[in-house]
Amino acid sequence: MRGILATGTLVLVILGTGNHLWWLAAVALLYLYATQGRGSPGTTPPAGSGTPSAGPGAQPDSYRAYRERRDRQARWERRYRRERPFETRRQHREKAR
Repeated sequence: MRGILATGTLVLVILGTGNHLWWLAAVALLYLYATQGRGSPGTTPPAGSGTPSAGPGAQPDSYRAYRERRDRQARWERRYRRERPFETRRQHREKAR
């Protein structure tokens, strides 16, 4: 998706050398990319999402992301305990002291 948007923007900029409407189209395409095109997990949510006043759609998305992070962490911890039983027991003994 990023490649398509980058290529489209580049084409619109090149076409914009003769006509300023193409420049506006390129800016509009970049605006859409900046506001809606970034769906990768590494992005931070906008300020205020997660509070009830942020709107009706903000709360479930942030909770869903929280649940996915929590489940991914639990899977990693189960895998770690399964692959390193001696280390897990040692850590448990040290925590019990």
